[in-house]
Amino acid sequence: MYRKDTLSNGIRVVSETLPKTRSLSIGVWVKIGSRHEPREVGGVSHFIEHMFFKGTRKRSARDIATEVDSLGGEMNAFTSQENTTYYIKVLDEHLPEAVDILADILLGSRFDPADVEKERKVILEEIKGVEDTPDDFIHELFTSTVWPDNSLGRPILGTKETIRALKASDVVDYLEDYYVPREIVISVAGNFEHGRLIELLEGAFGKLSRKGKPKQDRAPAFRQAVVVKKKQLEQVQVCLGCKGLQYTHDDRFVIMALNTILGNSMSSRLFQEVREQNALAYSIYSYVTAYRDAGLLTVYAGTDPANATQAIGLIVKELGKIRDEGITPAEDRRVKDQIKGNLVLSLETSNSHMGRIARQEIYFGKYLSVDDIIKAVDKVTAEQIQCLAKQLFTRENLSLSILGPLNRADIPDSILEI
Repeated sequence: MYRKDTLSNGIRVVSETLPKTRSLSIGVWVKIGSRHEPREVGGVSHFIEHMFFKGTRKRSARDIATEVDSLGGEMNAFTSQENTTYYIKVLDEHLPEAVDILADILLGSRFDPADVEKERKVILEEIKGVEDTPDDFIHELFTSTVWPDNSLGRPILGTKETIRALKASDVVDYLEDYYVPREIVISVAGNFEHGRLIELLEGAFGKLSRKGKPKQDRAPAFRQAVVVKKKQLEQVQVCLGCKGLQYTHDDRFVIMALNTILGNSMSSRLFQEVREQNALAYSIYSYVTAYRDAGLLTVYAGTDPANATQAIGLIVKELGKIRDEGITPAEDRRVKDQIKGNLVLSLETSNSHMGRIARQEIYFGKYLSVDDIIKAVDKVTAEQIQCLAKQLFTRENLSLSILGPLNRADIPDSILEI
């Protein structure tokens, strides 16, 4: 059973009762992410996420960890471009404790200047870790290639320069400005009694009364470009992609189907052609990124430097084949079954239900049942898939980022001709 409530201060609560489970998951979703940050404080949202686990007026950092472990629970957080999320999963009998811990870290964290300095070092190491992991770093390079003048093109973690420059007061001021009731959605899924849940949430979160200020963001303009960043690696890391669709677009299930056929599984065209038939890569896949007002469809591959142009050429060729020839009847049947199967299997935990209903509220402002989604997937046609491919897969809509032991001169301008 799905319910939507609003606390006295305006915080929205979405919940889904799963009576056959013995667990429950609670997520506090703050609709603030890296895209809302001014350049000079890049990474501040992620910094705040870290600081919420450093201790409150009631609990030390060790107390938080020990208390969650003693419940047999799992607690974590993540920062994305548009949201920062804090969640806990526990046995259903520990609902009061879970609410109390979450509310304590979000409303009672100390932000001790000494802890800020310690965490600055931790985050700088995290940034170094991404830079030292080529198959992670290439995705940041690609977004900075296509959105160079927009905050969506900047790294979620910030840069070494912005993290070194952040002051404790910057972190606290940002929290006070944007962690406000209108930007918060609390999502709960699992086995619980609804009235008791709302009573606990009202008591714990209803006292938050910050007014803050409106967040700022602007839609990015896609840049067609080829960028090569030279680095001595054994492999060349490649991201090739195009402008996609916004999260709520009417064709969101069409692009999901297009991506599935293209490179989202072992039976996909790219996996079969680039890896199985030509042995040019071990890892190759495609994925869809969707935001409130923009999106991307991206292909990733890791390949030998000597094979880079051949691998890129095969990727572009497959994009052209889908655009010009469409998909087969067998692919049409398979892709729908695959998407529906993945959807249903992904909803076997309270965590996944919690995340799904939170995103629906944030982006759509309403609940979409699994049956609604399955019906929408079934309505996708082969003609719609080819039509979208014709719209997306054009020369002026393709960009390429390369990380590895190559020079820009090694990549011919004609490589993206499609």
